Amino acid sequence: MTSGLGTVCYKIDTSPFFIRRSSPDSFDTMLSERFTAALTYATQLHANQVRKGSGVPYVAHLLGVASIALEYGANEDEAIAALLHDAIEDQGGDATREEIRHRFGDNVTAIVDGCTDADTTPKPPWRQRKEAYIAHIPTASPSVLLVSLADKLYNAQSILKDYRILGESLWERFQGRKEGTLWYYRALVDAFKKTESTVIIDELERVVAQIEVLASS
Repeated sequence: MTSGLGTVCYKIDTSPFFIRRSSPDSFDTMLSERFTAALTYATQLHANQVRKGSGVPYVAHLLGVASIALEYGANEDEAIAALLHDAIEDQGGDATREEIRHRFGDNVTAIVDGCTDADTTPKPPWRQRKEAYIAHIPTASPSVLLVSLADKLYNAQSILKDYRILGESLWERFQGRKEGTLWYYRALVDAFKKTESTVIIDELERVVAQIEVLASS
C-alpha cells in the first residue's frame, strides 16, 4: 500500500520471505538515513563500473538487487548489504570491508562477506570460485541467503532478457561461457532448494528453467 507520502510499506508473513503489502502502521522498520548513506556510498564506489557486455552503469544492478531484496522482506541491514554486496569483491577488498564495518556495522559487513566469492586480486579461477560459493550456501545465514538470492535472481532475469535479444552471442560476456553459466545457475538453484522452500527460490528456479529451455531450442 502506498501512503500519502508515496512510501511503500511491507509486512512479512510467517512463511519465509513471503511478502504482502500492508498499511504503514503495520510495518515496524522503515528505511532510514543509513540506507540513503549506503546508496550514496555504493554509487561512489561503483561510479566507474559498468555491467558486463551491456555498458549499463553498475549502480542499476545494485538498485535492482536492493529492490528485489526489499520486495521479499529485507530489513534495513539486508537492504544496505544488497546495495554493497559487490563492494568488497570489486572495489577494494579488505580496505573496503573495514570501511563498510565502520560505516554500517558488523551485521552488514557479515552479509556482504557472505555474498563475496573473492576478495583478492587477481581472483582465483572462475570455476573454483563458483564451486566454493555454491558449497557455502548450506551454512549461510538467512540474511546472506536473501541477499544472495536477490542478486542471482536479478542476474538470471537479465540473462533471460538479453538472451532473447542477443541470442548465442550473449555467452561471450561470461567467463564460464554457455556451458559453465548454465551449470552455475542450475547448481545455485539446487543448493538454495536444499536450504528451505521460499517463493524467491521458486522464482529463481522459474527464470533459470526459462533460460535452459531457450538454450536447448
